[in-house]
Amino acid sequence: MRFRHPDGSTVHLAYCTNVHPAETLDGVLAQLRDHCEPVRRRLGRDRLGIGLWLARDAAHALVTDPSALRGLRCELDGRGLEVVTLNGFPYEGFGAEEVKYRVYQPDWADPERLDHTTALARVLAGLLPDDVTEGSISTLPLAWRTAYDDARAETARTALRTLAERLDALQELTGRDIRIGLEPEPGCSVETTGDAIAPLTVIGHDRIGVCVDTCHLATSFEDPHTALDALNQARIPVVKSQLSAALHAEHPHLPEVRDALAAFDEPRFLHQTRTATAAGLRGTDDLGEALRADALPDASPWRAHFHVPLHAAPAAPLTSTLPVLRTALTRLVGGPHPLTRHLEVETYTWQALPPELRPRSRSQLADGIAAELALVRDLLTDLGLKELP
Repeated sequence: MRFRHPDGSTVHLAYCTNVHPAETLDGVLAQLRDHCEPVRRRLGRDRLGIGLWLARDAAHALVTDPSALRGLRCELDGRGLEVVTLNGFPYEGFGAEEVKYRVYQPDWADPERLDHTTALARVLAGLLPDDVTEGSISTLPLAWRTAYDDARAETARTALRTLAERLDALQELTGRDIRIGLEPEPGCSVETTGDAIAPLTVIGHDRIGVCVDTCHLATSFEDPHTALDALNQARIPVVKSQLSAALHAEHPHLPEVRDALAAFDEPRFLHQTRTATAAGLRGTDDLGEALRADALPDASPWRAHFHVPLHAAPAAPLTSTLPVLRTALTRLVGGPHPLTRHLEVETYTWQALPPELRPRSRSQLADGIAAELALVRDLLTDLGLKELP
């Protein structure tokens, strides 16, 4: 979906296809048919943006076979779909029964992360619509925090500088400007937007910036205005923003609240949990760990890294951090000029919700994704953006 900002620029809105992960190119093509096109039809649009997630094998097939890349481009066009952004965070296995810590491998100290992201950039350059020259790729924020020492940090920085040089060469060759956004996430070496400033300043290349995920921002109790002001002052570009909402528990000391939270403690994804205390931010790596006796202070609200559907906050006594998303979106695109032109709804946890909240069919999933996009569409038009055909 495209929107005209009051300054005349185009803002793109997509949804991320990691909600129906596929490891192979055939699986990606099936996604377009079975999921993406039905969402477009529900929204009554001739064109819908999708943020593709391409696992290692699918990306390799596309970058080594020009005919396969042309075929994917034709399939997108035929189904009324377009791609200006990729999710390059998960490498493979995102549909596994247990993902947890595996999603952070390989990290930016591993040469395979550089090779994979380079391949994604080459693929994206071939998928961008004819009238679009800028593409974005979100990626993990360097590494998970453990076993990430100074030597690995320097290796990661060197890899990102090398990537920037490759992206320069790619633009010279294709005319397509591809940028990368590190996506701060709780528990990683870059946990907050503030944590991103120092390493990105050292890297010192405007092709490497930040992907602001509003669920992660909220989980770490970051104020959107403060966070975005700091990035702006440091001249760190916001390459893209993933629009998502975290799970919020206002009174985690109450037994009924803990019971409600326990329903979201599931075995597939990691749900880092945080609380803001007078002594600073405290947290655990997963929701189940937080629910153990005395594992986390419970005098103040908890937030868990669980991407809940934007249009459907969980039932009381829980809620979501949708207000943080609204504030962030106002700042990102509500000013005289957008801070980013790439927005992506990223609720990949539909099938990890408590059983009674999960979609029971492809049709119900498409209904839910369309409802999320419709909510964001309304927020954007309320901010003065005009939806384009």
